[in-house]
Amino acid sequence: MRVMAQALVVVGIIALDVAAANAAEATGRSFWAVPLSILGAVWSWQHRRDRNIAMKFCLALGMLISLGAFFARLVGELNDTRLVLAELLVQLQVLHSFDLPRRKDLGYSVVIGLILLGVAGTLSQTLAFGPFLLLFLAIALPVLVLDYRSRLGLVTQVLHPKNLQKALGPDLSTKRLGLFFLAVVSCGLVIFACLPRLPGYQLRSFPVSAPVEFQGEFDGRQVINPGYSRGPNQDAEEEGGGGQGNAPAEGAGQMDPSYYYGFNTKINQNLRGELEEKTVLRVRSQAEGFWRVLSFDRYTGQGWEVSRNDQVTTLERPRWSYQFYLPRTAPLRRHREVIQTYTVVSDLTNLIPAMTQPDELYFPVDKIAVDPEGGLRSPLTLLEGVTYTVVSDVPFRDREALGQAGTNYPALVERQYLEVPEAIADRVRSRTEEIIAASPKPLTNPYETSLYLAQYLKQRYSLQPDLPFLEAQEDLVSAFLFEYEGGYPDHFSTALTVMLRSVGIPARLVVGFGPGQFNPFTGLYIVKNTDAYAMTEVYFPRYGWFAFDPIPGHELIPPSIEESQAFSLLRKFWQWVAGFLPSPVSGWLSRVFGVLGQIIGGVIAWFLQLLFRGWVGLFVGLLLLVGLSFLGWLGWGRWRSWRRQRWLAKLPPMERLYQQLLGLMAQWGWQKRPSQTPLEYAETLRQRSHTSSPQVANTANDIIHAYVSWRYGGRNSEDISSLQARLKNLKRPRRPF
Repeated sequence: MRVMAQALVVVGIIALDVAAANAAEATGRSFWAVPLSILGAVWSWQHRRDRNIAMKFCLALGMLISLGAFFARLVGELNDTRLVLAELLVQLQVLHSFDLPRRKDLGYSVVIGLILLGVAGTLSQTLAFGPFLLLFLAIALPVLVLDYRSRLGLVTQVLHPKNLQKALGPDLSTKRLGLFFLAVVSCGLVIFACLPRLPGYQLRSFPVSAPVEFQGEFDGRQVINPGYSRGPNQDAEEEGGGGQGNAPAEGAGQMDPSYYYGFNTKINQNLRGELEEKTVLRVRSQAEGFWRVLSFDRYTGQGWEVSRNDQVTTLERPRWSYQFYLPRTAPLRRHREVIQTYTVVSDLTNLIPAMTQPDELYFPVDKIAVDPEGGLRSPLTLLEGVTYTVVSDVPFRDREALGQAGTNYPALVERQYLEVPEAIADRVRSRTEEIIAASPKPLTNPYETSLYLAQYLKQRYSLQPDLPFLEAQEDLVSAFLFEYEGGYPDHFSTALTVMLRSVGIPARLVVGFGPGQFNPFTGLYIVKNTDAYAMTEVYFPRYGWFAFDPIPGHELIPPSIEESQAFSLLRKFWQWVAGFLPSPVSGWLSRVFGVLGQIIGGVIAWFLQLLFRGWVGLFVGLLLLVGLSFLGWLGWGRWRSWRRQRWLAKLPPMERLYQQLLGLMAQWGWQKRPSQTPLEYAETLRQRSHTSSPQVANTANDIIHAYVSWRYGGRNSEDISSLQARLKNLKRPRRPF
């Protein structure tokens, strides 16, 4: 038990460091504790019968030193104390390993290992934590058995290690522990998949990296995208900031394969090429969403730019807090708080991804900037390992309400988001009105118009991976609509934005990351650089901005919040599993589940409608519910009876006869208690029934004694058929006593 308890501690320590490394926290913090704790366990075993006064004095000093170091580190990392507390536990466990004379001290070590594993689980952002969890469980099962035997005083003298398995008997057999292991893992996975995910962080202390110092001035105007090349007359401090890449800010060229070209104050959509896939973010969010980065209001003919980049606002946080309070950029009606925590896996620009309408930002620098479009900027690029948290007030998307929002736009909105270059305005407006006029039903409001145009572009225009470069004076939207009838994915959003503007609907281009791939085991969204793309945002009076996605292969409406769904993880888990299945199989299963869902939903909807059809409907509905409940109760009873008969049929004759007797007595109200032995139960029946029904007492006594002789004495009864006949005769009266 000492060896296995030590193994649990080692697994917990290693899991903690691996999880911290995968979460981009400081690594290599606790590996030193593995050999030291093993050394301490060996030393304490050898000196377990000594008083060890000197060692205990040294241990007390070591604990005081660890406590002082803990408080010193706690002051510097008040916002996320998980690793600080875990390191204190590791240090205490190393000291404790030098003093393990008793079983209860081993229990302390086991609990420390469990706590370290739990901390590792909160830090882990990949499946690398999974093998350690399974290994911990495989070791913990025999430890619990040994601990239970020790508590009961079942001490076995083992003279040789070869006799260990024989001495412990079947309790620690490989087969039995293996079955327990599989049962625990299976139950755990089922509970994990079905466990409700309730919205809301219970504490307002969110994960944030350690503070990062910035030297120099920061006015918020500069955006640093390493994928763009810096122009010959552009210095490092100029707004619009390029980097060391090869993508030109204007004209034809190749995009950088690592950095998405849209994260800049000016984007050039005359670039060609593809991104090389790599993971850039891990996101833990209460709701799936579009991780918004930046939006643009001015169309340049071959790209976009932020026209009000000189109106960026800088914000400072208090020295004692990581929290920034952000200004509201749009009116909020019905909304829900969504908390997201981002961990940067690969270096990004200095733009900060966040869900729409960020209200609070917990970030490891003392100053940030907010542009007029609601984008967030850091004075430094987001380097690998940076962690920050955003609290967003995300509005609900109500199609009916947005359809009734009207067209009473503020003057600023009309001035900024209806601009179309004169050279293409008439031609684009004519084409847009022609498309709207061909709609099968009248489009009476901007929301339905936006939906229809986005769907039209998806269906009538195609992706063009080999699109040629645009000429110097050639317009992107004109070439998309009239010449190539398609383009790159982001060209679809540019075309939709300009088309909406041409018919008087305010729109802008927004860039960011799609949700990415959800991992149901870690609860994180794995976001790659290839998940970055552009969409169209449309303004609705009194409600703000809402996005539409015209790119083929994407959902028309981007991910948005819904009513709280506590069991949504089950649906996401199925989506994750379906990703590994062949398309025909996953499609067939999806259709089956879809049909079942429609049938069940239809039945529930019909029943609810019945209940609300006045008193008659309520009476009929309740009567139907009572009838169905009664039929269900009858069916449950018949199923239990059928299952019991099948179970009895598999038993040996004597065992089956005994179980039939117990079932009959239970029906008559004389159920055998689990603590009673068969002979004690026979005596109880004899005392209760010998006066009113001696036949029952004698028959039950004979069957029980025959069963005890067969079960514990190995003697088969020669008159089983006679006993069966006597038991059958007992079933005739309803209740003899």
